[in-house]
Amino acid sequence: MEIMMFVVADPAVDVGPVDEEAVAEWDRLRAEQGVLKRAMRLRPADEAVTVRVRGGETIVTDGPFTESKEWIAGYDILEVDDLDHAIELAKGDELARHGALEIRPFWPLNGEE
Repeated sequence: MEIMMFVVADPAVDVGPVDEEAVAEWDRLRAEQGVLKRAMRLRPADEAVTVRVRGGETIVTDGPFTESKEWIAGYDILEVDDLDHAIELAKGDELARHGALEIRPFWPLNGEE
């Protein structure tokens, strides 16, 4: 099962700086296990651009347009046995202490479950 694990930053959570070595070690171990397919950080939310098309008109807005103080800071693509396996992996991720990790299975475009 392939899943996307969003790294959600939450500025309200203050547990000190991110342990970059712990993050790198988690990534290295998951890659060695064949579970981690790709991991990327995203540029800060204030560098985002939101695009909408309404009534044939394209609307481009600087930054994300959201009511939330949380934002997606990065993502991992994982190949896991099932959702429980993904949850188990997420519990050991340093980044879960600094915000949240949202786990979402991919939904193939051909509609297969």
